[in-house]
Amino acid sequence: MENKKFTKAEKSWILYDVANSAFIMILTATIPIYFRSLTEGAGISAEVSTSIWGTSTSIALFILAVLSPVLGALADYESMKKKIFGGFLALAIVSALLFTFVPNWIGFLCFFILARLGYAACNILYDAMLVDVTTDERMDKISSFGYAFGYIGSCIPFIVGIVLILVKPFGLSTILATRISFLITILWWILLSIPLLKNVKQTHFLKPKKNVVRHSFRRLMVTFAKLKRDRKILYYIIAYFFYIDGVYTIISMATTYGAEVGIDSTQMILALLLTQLVAFPFAILSSSIAAKFGAVRVIKVLIIVYCGICIFGYGLDTAAEFWILAVAVGICQGGIQALSRSQFGKMVPKKESSEYFGFFDIFGKFADFFGPLMISFCALVFGSSKYGVLSLIVLFAIGLFFLCKSEKC
Repeated sequence: MENKKFTKAEKSWILYDVANSAFIMILTATIPIYFRSLTEGAGISAEVSTSIWGTSTSIALFILAVLSPVLGALADYESMKKKIFGGFLALAIVSALLFTFVPNWIGFLCFFILARLGYAACNILYDAMLVDVTTDERMDKISSFGYAFGYIGSCIPFIVGIVLILVKPFGLSTILATRISFLITILWWILLSIPLLKNVKQTHFLKPKKNVVRHSFRRLMVTFAKLKRDRKILYYIIAYFFYIDGVYTIISMATTYGAEVGIDSTQMILALLLTQLVAFPFAILSSSIAAKFGAVRVIKVLIIVYCGICIFGYGLDTAAEFWILAVAVGICQGGIQALSRSQFGKMVPKKESSEYFGFFDIFGKFADFFGPLMISFCALVFGSSKYGVLSLIVLFAIGLFFLCKSEKC
């Protein structure tokens, strides 16, 4: 019978989702608004600002996509996973501290790209640690609880920050209050990362080689050859590439798109907070449903719902509709992310989990590279991002097609 209690390693792993989700919360909500204020102060139009923001996101993720497989291959050696994780965590934290105090939009953007790079690199290794902290039978549950508590936990520093920005106590300006909210989030990220660094051990690993880097590159070629032969994993990764593109783009560009169609900043932030609150129970519920019907079947249903979200987002032009969209996204995003991660974790060789998650992430990050770029392209060419939102349906449809092919292998 399965032990229902969480182990110390499982709790510590889940807690890091709470830690880094606080950063992704401000990355989704307040940072784009803050960046827009910096560009407006420099006389840059809203459409061009949207394009710059989308392009900067793409640059950070393109760099990581190139590095992901190599990082993963190196991390599979004994004791390397947490060392590399710690290095990129330091890069993310220091860069976030620096962009908090840079007064111009160019400097802000440079440090933001580094912080986003460090954050995303940590996530590759964090996802790969899932195989070290739990069993195949518990992966859906642990992965879902990570996302669930990440959603609800991230609301704590976010709400404190929003109160500071709206109330502006002690005569604080909006800019200074926003910067303090960034500092609160960074401190939260640091403190809640400590349990993972302390309690999670790399239980699956390869023995070190004399020429680790050269051997890692050789392994990459061998693994790539394996992926071409293993159609089940290959089709699954391709499916993930397409449907997660839509998911990540909706998350990362939500406030930018909302501002473009005239939604008030306060309304957008509160609606996105509601998304987090809705996502908490539904992320946990997704693991229970997956236990009964299978993770892949649940992912298929969520992809179809996302197609409906894209159609609804295309016609969005009021605050009320933005609130409805926020609830719909909250219902879906936790489940599709958590089950995608755990399903892949169950499919890959455990000793090479970081390398496989590196390949998994390169597809995810290249997807996140093209999604914001599509939105940026539409904003420049058509003068509106709504056509880019609608085009995401194609990505979800292709993802669903390859997911079905993977299931048949």
